[in-house]
Amino acid sequence: MNKNNPHQMNKSAIEVTALSAQRHDRDYWLSRTVNERFEAIELMRQINYDYDPSAGRLQRVLEIVELH
Repeated sequence: MNKNNPHQMNKSAIEVTALSAQRHDRDYWLSRTVNERFEAIELMRQINYDYDPSAGRLQRVLEIVELH
Protein backbone atom coordinates (compact mmCIF):
# COMPACT_ATOMS: atom_id res chain seq x y z
CA MET A 1 0.00 0.00 0.00
CA ASN A 2 1.26 3.43 -0.93
CA LYS A 3 1.66 5.73 2.10
CA ASN A 4 0.77 8.78 -0.03
CA ASN A 5 -2.48 7.24 -1.26
CA PRO A 6 -4.03 4.74 1.17
CA HIS A 7 -6.76 3.91 -1.39
CA GLN A 8 -4.34 2.85 -4.12
CA MET A 9 -5.27 -0.51 -5.61
CA ASN A 10 -3.22 -3.49 -4.48
CA LYS A 11 -2.72 -5.15 -7.87
CA SER A 12 -1.29 -8.30 -6.29
CA ALA A 13 -4.76 -9.05 -4.89
CA ILE A 14 -6.50 -9.16 -8.30
CA GLU A 15 -7.81 -12.52 -9.41
CA VAL A 16 -8.73 -13.40 -13.00
CA THR A 17 -11.69 -15.77 -13.26
CA ALA A 18 -14.02 -17.16 -15.88
CA LEU A 19 -17.19 -15.25 -16.76
CA SER A 20 -19.24 -18.03 -15.17
CA ALA A 21 -17.84 -16.93 -11.79
CA GLN A 22 -19.89 -13.72 -12.06
CA ARG A 23 -22.91 -15.66 -10.80
CA HIS A 24 -21.13 -16.18 -7.47
CA ASP A 25 -20.44 -12.44 -7.27
CA ARG A 26 -24.09 -11.66 -7.96
CA ASP A 27 -25.28 -14.20 -5.41
CA TYR A 28 -22.90 -12.75 -2.83
CA TRP A 29 -24.11 -9.18 -3.31
CA LEU A 30 -27.75 -10.25 -3.33
CA SER A 31 -27.13 -11.91 0.05
CA ARG A 32 -25.91 -8.57 1.50
CA THR A 33 -28.26 -5.99 2.98
CA VAL A 34 -29.15 -2.85 1.06
CA ASN A 35 -26.97 -0.80 3.43
CA GLU A 36 -23.96 -3.09 2.91
CA ARG A 37 -24.33 -2.83 -0.87
CA PHE A 38 -24.69 0.95 -0.66
CA GLU A 39 -21.58 1.24 1.54
CA ALA A 40 -19.59 -0.89 -0.93
CA ILE A 41 -20.69 1.31 -3.85
CA GLU A 42 -19.80 4.45 -1.90
CA LEU A 43 -16.35 3.06 -1.07
CA MET A 44 -15.73 2.24 -4.75
CA ARG A 45 -16.85 5.76 -5.72
CA GLN A 46 -14.48 7.32 -3.21
CA ILE A 47 -11.58 5.18 -4.39
CA ASN A 48 -12.35 5.85 -8.05
CA TYR A 49 -12.54 9.63 -7.62
CA ASP A 50 -9.68 9.86 -5.11
CA TYR A 51 -11.93 11.16 -2.34
CA ASP A 52 -10.08 12.59 0.64
CA PRO A 53 -12.34 13.78 3.47
CA SER A 54 -9.52 15.82 5.01
CA ALA A 55 -9.31 17.88 1.81
CA GLY A 56 -13.00 18.81 1.87
CA ARG A 57 -13.76 22.50 1.76
CA LEU A 58 -16.72 24.66 2.50
CA GLN A 59 -18.46 26.22 -0.47
CA ARG A 60 -17.57 29.85 -0.99
CA VAL A 61 -20.41 32.34 -1.21
CA LEU A 62 -19.99 35.78 -2.74
CA GLU A 63 -22.44 38.54 -1.95
CA ILE A 64 -22.18 41.97 -3.55
CA VAL A 65 -23.43 44.86 -1.44
CA GLU A 66 -23.78 48.40 -2.73
CA LEU A 67 -22.56 51.13 -0.40
CA HIS A 68 -24.64 54.34 -0.20
